[in-house]
Amino acid sequence: MDALHRYPNTDHAGLRDAIAEVHGLDADRIICGVGSDEVLQFITQCYAGQGDEIITTQHGFSMYPILARAAGATPVEVPETDRRVDVDAILDAVSDFTRIVFIANPANPTGTMLDDQELRRLIENLPSHVLFVHDGAYTEFADGFDGGAALVRDYPNVVMTRTFSKIHGLGGLRIGWGYASRDIIDVLNRVRQPFNLSAGQMAAAEAAIRDVAYTAWCASENAQWRTYLRNALVQMGIGCDESFANFVLARFESAAEAEACDAALREDGIIVRRTGGYQLPECLRITVGDEAACRRILDVIARFKGVR
Repeated sequence: MDALHRYPNTDHAGLRDAIAEVHGLDADRIICGVGSDEVLQFITQCYAGQGDEIITTQHGFSMYPILARAAGATPVEVPETDRRVDVDAILDAVSDFTRIVFIANPANPTGTMLDDQELRRLIENLPSHVLFVHDGAYTEFADGFDGGAALVRDYPNVVMTRTFSKIHGLGGLRIGWGYASRDIIDVLNRVRQPFNLSAGQMAAAEAAIRDVAYTAWCASENAQWRTYLRNALVQMGIGCDESFANFVLARFESAAEAEACDAALREDGIIVRRTGGYQLPECLRITVGDEAACRRILDVIARFKGVR
């Protein structure tokens, strides 16, 4: 606080060193941004433009097509299978004009996930001119997952992005980062503004990522109550895929039922996420809270469904 009158350093060295130390990465291959959104923006700015195509998936993060259009490129949406990224659908859509493939893994808002074998099958079948962007915003909630770090190590055309908004709870500060080959990071840094992160942002992020014990506790609590929440929803007859994130996607019989359940939750002071904009109008995305929060939301849904 006593140094906020000074401009922040432009190379994010302290934060990059902390990220590298905690995750076992090379600090020189890390770039920091205003949320991982800004890193994704750097990627589209640098690697796509007029006449190019960027592949996204049916229920993929809504920013991907926005960023594609902002760069002058055309977003190409491919179908998913049972709310899960379909590797074959992506490969079928690749053309000479494809420059970038975006996927979130674990995915938002579905919570589903591709395993390492499927990820590698996708990357190994992409042409060398295509950049594969693995958005790992929810990495820490998937037990034992490295977020794509090994993919970056093994393939020169892979970029991994991460964020402090989820497991670290710093969404309001807007801090994210990316990891790739030094060549790619050097290109991205050419369009990054020198003072894109403030001293306060970097100090908070460094403190958060070094608090590994608290991060592990948050992941453990999330796993426990995510399982509890999903199992209870399924027992009420509500469809719910296994989730690897910090939310579950509840599937109702119709969009009208989802809307009515959302209204019942709001009446009780609970806000969940409607997912019609993700082509899932019959669903509600429900964040995993602590024990009291999970029990409360299930009580409201049970009364709505008339099962309790």
